[in-house]
Amino acid sequence: MSRSVRTSPEGSERPLHEAYDTALLDLDGVVYAGGEAIAHAVDSLAGARADGMHLAYVTNNALRTPDTVAGHLTELGIPTGAEDVITSAQAVARLISEQVPAGARVLVIGGEGLRVALRERGLTPVDSADDDPAAVAQGYGGPDFPWGRFAEASYAVARGVPWFASNTDLTIPSGRGIAPGNGAAVEVVRIATGAEPQVAGKPLPPMHKETILRTGAERPLVVGDRLDTDIEGAYNGEVDSLLVLTGVTDGAQLLAAPPQHRPTYVDADLRGLLTGQPEVARDGEGFRCGGWTATAGPDRLELTGEGSELDGLRALCAAAWTAAGDGTCALDAEKALARLGL
Repeated sequence: MSRSVRTSPEGSERPLHEAYDTALLDLDGVVYAGGEAIAHAVDSLAGARADGMHLAYVTNNALRTPDTVAGHLTELGIPTGAEDVITSAQAVARLISEQVPAGARVLVIGGEGLRVALRERGLTPVDSADDDPAAVAQGYGGPDFPWGRFAEASYAVARGVPWFASNTDLTIPSGRGIAPGNGAAVEVVRIATGAEPQVAGKPLPPMHKETILRTGAERPLVVGDRLDTDIEGAYNGEVDSLLVLTGVTDGAQLLAAPPQHRPTYVDADLRGLLTGQPEVARDGEGFRCGGWTATAGPDRLELTGEGSELDGLRALCAAAWTAAGDGTCALDAEKALARLGL
């Protein structure tokens, strides 16, 4: 499938919550961090919802059930129903259900969210490789997950039982820092068996399919903080995306993004849903946004002018992505980013 290469963030005269009917929001690093709401998230989401935008919350974390996630969001001041939460557990359960008989047994290597999702699809969760499972489903099981569960998965996979993973995020944020995610646990079983799982979560198509089926979105906007899951997932689904800088992505990573990691829009936080987006325009050999002009020199990115930090970053994105084409920009951006305090 041929696809044009994005070389600049786009502008939008209309506020994004009016230009799109549904926001597909990541949670960690976008709506909350360490369990607490990120600044401006509650008010911004309330404003978007009041003006008619449908809000859906899309997470690769398969541990918690949609009911639990919805309850947490509601406690934070973001009224949410379980039907507004889409998890990688639901995506992998559908993927499994399409390949095994109705009512089949599935060996669960994960938490309650995965069990609930499998039952929703009419499948029967089991706990042992000796229970004659038709598939193995692996999802994040939490920081205290028993090591013996990985052995059960390995026994079944080594016997040829099809293996499915909710997602392969190597890390997961916690209140104390960055912890190993389901991808790290998947590596344990891969090393033991030499097998490869079918994966459902972001950035892969099964998660996008699950999200669209459950939300009915016609003009969705993916909102995330990670280039390799949220933004790449939007790219794979051929929908627009908004990167917010409240999570793991920094300016240098954004400038070095290959085509599949380049968002449609860039903003500081969820207030970006309620505003238009400034245009980035070609200006001679460079690119202008607001009061800033960015150019690509022989070995580094140059930035001149003044204005908002975000406008400067948008101009730099255009210069970097244009210079990189369908590759990764290797130009030194340290000095230019320092001018913006990034």
